[in-house]
Amino acid sequence: MPEDLYRVVANDEEQYSIWPAGRTIPDGWRETGFSGEKQECLDHIDQVWMDMRPRSLREAMGG
Repeated sequence: MPEDLYRVVANDEEQYSIWPAGRTIPDGWRETGFSGEKQECLDHIDQVWMDMRPRSLREAMGG
């Protein structure tokens, strides 16, 4: 069912979230190219989001 599909989205701080596939992505977020059922999307985020600190904090800390 379409209401069970989600897209993985990211913001400029390289933070990830999921968003229902049928809804417009909010300003400040972009598609990452991965979509699927909720758990598939959450599993994908677990695999790709290695450092949960916002990008600006990582850069400020030199990493």
